[in-house]
Amino acid sequence: MCDDFNISDERSFEHGAKCRMKPKIAADRPTKKQGRRGRKPAKIDQKAKLERSRQSARECRARKKLRYQYLEELVANRERAILALREELEMYKKYCAQMDKGNMPEEITEKLKLQSAYKAESD
Repeated sequence: MCDDFNISDERSFEHGAKCRMKPKIAADRPTKKQGRRGRKPAKIDQKAKLERSRQSARECRARKKLRYQYLEELVANRERAILALREELEMYKKYCAQMDKGNMPEEITEKLKLQSAYKAESD
């Protein structure tokens, strides 16, 4: 019969004209199972595998705990910074209210004197 028929064969067209069989193509061939290449892993002792898994879980929990501690510390620092900025904002609001009444706050006059003295020294 026509078992030797192949698409890559130069005479396949002529052969196909003589024979009524379908050419062999990749879709007609049985597919190979896809798997890992190389050596198969050796059978691993189940107790050792479980112990490694437990150790890995302990390490993961420790890393998670450290990460949360770091984030909590970061949040606490930011909250302290926000509180300090709010206090500073309230102080400036009081200064503005005093200046609107026509009074110059003492803290501002002292800062202006220090700033003018510093400029005089640097010149």
